Amino acid sequence: MATIQDVAERAGCAISTVSRVLNGSPHTTAGMRERVMAAVADLGYEVNTIGRSLKTKQTRALGVLIPSITNPVFASSLAGLEEAARERGFDIIVTTSSYDPARDAEAVRALFSRGVEGVLLTVTDPVASAARERLAESKVPFVLLYNQPAEADTAAVTVDNRQATAELTCEALRLGHTRIGYVSGAFGSSDRARIRYRGYCDAMEAAGLAPLPAVEVPFLGGDADFAAAVAAVLDEAPRPTALLCSNDLLAIRVIAAARGLGVIVPDDLSVAGFDGIDIGRLIAPSLATIEQPAAAMGRQAVSLLFELMTGARQPATVIMPHTFRPGGSLASPRSNHEAAALRAAPAEDLTGNPIS
Repeated sequence: MATIQDVAERAGCAISTVSRVLNGSPHTTAGMRERVMAAVADLGYEVNTIGRSLKTKQTRALGVLIPSITNPVFASSLAGLEEAARERGFDIIVTTSSYDPARDAEAVRALFSRGVEGVLLTVTDPVASAARERLAESKVPFVLLYNQPAEADTAAVTVDNRQATAELTCEALRLGHTRIGYVSGAFGSSDRARIRYRGYCDAMEAAGLAPLPAVEVPFLGGDADFAAAVAAVLDEAPRPTALLCSNDLLAIRVIAAARGLGVIVPDDLSVAGFDGIDIGRLIAPSLATIEQPAAAMGRQAVSLLFELMTGARQPATVIMPHTFRPGGSLASPRSNHEAAALRAAPAEDLTGNPIS
């Protein structure tokens, strides 16, 4: 079994340097870290984390709380933060809340029992979060991920959800939509859903249009929930020509529910989402959405957490860039109506004569 001395000899440095790299010390150069980690990989060196934690009272583990592992946006950020944690010699312990506010605090307690040295978490509501209060009382460093706190001195990594959704709404307005609805995950389960709806309202009101009330669905709802949500929107008079959704998974399920009701996207109804998950590119029509850099956000959250753990930085909110990603699901309402008329008209042969 390789020893730390073997690693030092392979990397051409002192044992103390290897130790600093493996302990995530900021007092090492990028080149040295690369040499040490390459030597670790080449030799198959494994740190005795149990023995070290007993000796130093450090577990070299970070806790991670996310709402769900079924939403690809959280999976992408999880991949980024795990990569960044491992680069610093830390493992991650992941738990989920299933969008249940009561489970936030329970999950944090479970992470504390594992002796994590820092926590990265997405809570249902950063203002009224018992999990956040418990973390603050414990003095364990933490960073919110995706949550958008009102206080600038809160450690968080997010995008500007309100501005991003306002821009998405403006894209629908630019195409000629004036009757735009909004389908959202339950407001009580997500501050992002509430903030994004406000962005939609901002853009509608700025255009002199009345925003429609949000139609809320459970984040982990079934097909019947989405069919009911779409049916409720389509029962509005006049009927909306576009639906914006608070995340991409909801948008994809809305498209499926619409199809089940005989409504074709985008011919009869345009749909757009929020997150920029890869599967949105693969469906037909491709999903128009706001893309947020999920993996980069995960890495940034780990970087911020380590700066807090070492005292190199005070808590602050980092706003990451977002982009609008066009897709076939969002089209002009004029083309929507023309397509619907064409489907309703009798089929013609190449000479223009109706086909009986």
